[in-house]
Amino acid sequence: MSNIQCIINGVSKRFDVDPAMPMLWVLRDYANLTGTKYGCGVAQCGACTIHLEGKAVRSCSITAGQCAGKSITTIEGLSSDGTHPLQKAWEEMDVPQCGYCQAGQIMTAAAFLIDHPNPTDDEITSAMNGNLCRCGTYLRIHEAVKSASRQMPPKAEIKSSKP
Repeated sequence: MSNIQCIINGVSKRFDVDPAMPMLWVLRDYANLTGTKYGCGVAQCGACTIHLEGKAVRSCSITAGQCAGKSITTIEGLSSDGTHPLQKAWEEMDVPQCGYCQAGQIMTAAAFLIDHPNPTDDEITSAMNGNLCRCGTYLRIHEAVKSASRQMPPKAEIKSSKP
């Protein structure tokens, strides 16, 4: 066991865990942040996507040790009141059905839109490829990402608003 410190959703946290433990389980079982979902356990479905230092990563395939001293954002930290442009677009486009993949889909799209504020349809398709939706709402997901891209603040404002 090791004392692992990281910043989760802007708050410094310490966990006494095995550094080889997947960050997914640290988030769910130790930080009580259950929005990040377990899907496949081998980084193939995207349900467990979080941001590590601003980049989308699969939390089932990175360890607590790899996250030590770094900043993590989960779906709970994307927007405290659900007003992130992607969250609003998800509702407007009626994306969720079962909802299981939604946190991972949104986190992937959020990281993508920071670096691609005016994406083409092909760029959206490519960025979201690999995030699986059992309900098959891919067309609505695509439209929600496209809609949110028109509502996102400039990159400079996004970075400066992070805690």
